[in-house]
Amino acid sequence: MKRLEGKRAIILGASSPDNIGQVMARRFIDEGAQVMVSGRKVDVLEDFAKETGAVWHACDITQESSLAELADAAMEQMGGIDIAVNSTGWGLLEPFLDTTRETLDQMTALQFIGPYQFFQAMLRKMARSHGGQGGSIIQISSVTAVIMLENHAAYMGTKAGTDHVVRCVANEFGSEGVRANSISPGLTDTPMNAEAAKVPGLFESFRKGYPLGRWGTSEDVAEAAVFLASDACFMTGENLQVNGGLCLRRNPTQEEMQASIEAASAG
Repeated sequence: MKRLEGKRAIILGASSPDNIGQVMARRFIDEGAQVMVSGRKVDVLEDFAKETGAVWHACDITQESSLAELADAAMEQMGGIDIAVNSTGWGLLEPFLDTTRETLDQMTALQFIGPYQFFQAMLRKMARSHGGQGGSIIQISSVTAVIMLENHAAYMGTKAGTDHVVRCVANEFGSEGVRANSISPGLTDTPMNAEAAKVPGLFESFRKGYPLGRWGTSEDVAEAAVFLASDACFMTGENLQVNGGLCLRRNPTQEEMQASIEAASAG
């Protein structure tokens, strides 16, 4: 039997071609789940749905009303929600002293307030006291919530804060049949990082931080998400470090990245 047979899943943050959200959606479908993909790019969502048989609904995580509409759409189109995944994010790299209040407001709306209200909207449909069947909430976090990467403070801080909210959800709603966990990738070969991957030596500067000898893939994240979403999972309030052991070591410094780029460029 497929691991997610009969499950109904929302994956928010799946409106960029072949990003982590879409890779997870494909794996969930392969494992028997009915999937609703969501995000802000309607044309991408439509194309993905036509290709895979998923359903879709546009949603902006920074708008509370949009999240409520997403939950209502899932109930209408799928009959319920068993799995809710937030895979949105903004990989901002900016010096600490250059980060403005406007940027902080944008980052907080996307990576703290938005996930918080996503959890609320999902719990109102999933929790047993609200007529739901329980299920699994999954937040895509980052290893940088626990280890350093220079010029990344706003991203790191909001991811770390949301991880702790996940723990709060797990503690409060376990009795309602809901599990809540995070997944923390490290450097991952995704479309969002495609331009950085083209810089000779940049990705290579990260390699020695990985005990398993390579950086991650979207498939690594998707495989962990399938487990967390499945009935085989007896975990809640945890942060799975799906990053090849990077959290045991560290990311490179800016100086190390630059040295690796210069060495690669020199041939």
